[in-house]
Amino acid sequence: MEAQLVETLPEPPGWQYEPKWDGFRAIVDRDGEDIEIWSKSGKRLGRYFPEMVEHVRGLSQKHLLLDGELVIPIGDHLSFDALQARLHPAPSRIAKLSEETPAQLILFDVLRIDSNDLRDQTLTVRRAALETWYRSIANPSIMLSPASQSLEQATIWLKETGGALDGVIAKALDDTYQPGNRAMRKVKQLRTADCVVGGYRKTENGGVASLLLGLYNDADELDLIGFSSGFAAVDREALAKALKPHEGGPGFTGKAPGGPSRWSPNKNGDYIPLDHELVVEVIYDQVTARRFRHGTRFHRWRPDKLPENCTFDQLVRELAPAELIELIR
Repeated sequence: MEAQLVETLPEPPGWQYEPKWDGFRAIVDRDGEDIEIWSKSGKRLGRYFPEMVEHVRGLSQKHLLLDGELVIPIGDHLSFDALQARLHPAPSRIAKLSEETPAQLILFDVLRIDSNDLRDQTLTVRRAALETWYRSIANPSIMLSPASQSLEQATIWLKETGGALDGVIAKALDDTYQPGNRAMRKVKQLRTADCVVGGYRKTENGGVASLLLGLYNDADELDLIGFSSGFAAVDREALAKALKPHEGGPGFTGKAPGGPSRWSPNKNGDYIPLDHELVVEVIYDQVTARRFRHGTRFHRWRPDKLPENCTFDQLVRELAPAELIELIR
């Protein structure tokens, strides 16, 4: 069951609001001793999270179908990088990581408990069944996501809970579970940051393909943090003219654009370095390992902003695991 992106949350009554966790969406399927964890795209995740398979095996119910989110807390934050690191071909590496950085499962829906098939039941019925069942288990690695029918509470989650949340989900209380349909609504966290344009990449015909964005680290070096692209053709000429006078600068003096990787085999590190004079405000969603996880959206130039003030401390603070537990209680 998926969600349609909207700009504002639907107003009550008739809706339940839930945090949209920043992890791996997971369907946990237990049929006796056969246990699998499925991704949203239908891929098997169980082999990558063997510790979670064992947690499920330890439950007394032999038939379960649960909907939730896999997360990994490390230090003072939830780590999306640690989740991605689990998708490794070597079982020995996975086993090592499962001990060093164990995953947790945050549940927000239930489709089956033993002989009780709940897929045709309303969300109101499913949520009550989930809460009753959850009170019967005692496993700190399996948690219950909060839910509220208060729009005020949903707004607080959206504004105040930091990078651990990807937004807020709204579900109709009278809806049955609808796999494959965008029957839910979601409002995503969108944040802005002022970044130095440390360089840019060109298109094949010489136009501006993307702006490369940087923030100053504690050593006053400019680190690459992400990019902004998707400019309309009509804007590329004006953009090239704006960048031209700044070419020949030092570019990125800290972490710089790299070469090919297994994700982008055709990518190289070549870029046009610029001086550190241009500041741009961009809209982003999430930060992972001090990088924007996705491409950003250009918002506006910031000629009023000093480049040296473009530092990492402006990025949203992530939710610490202790705060996560308090939110879930």
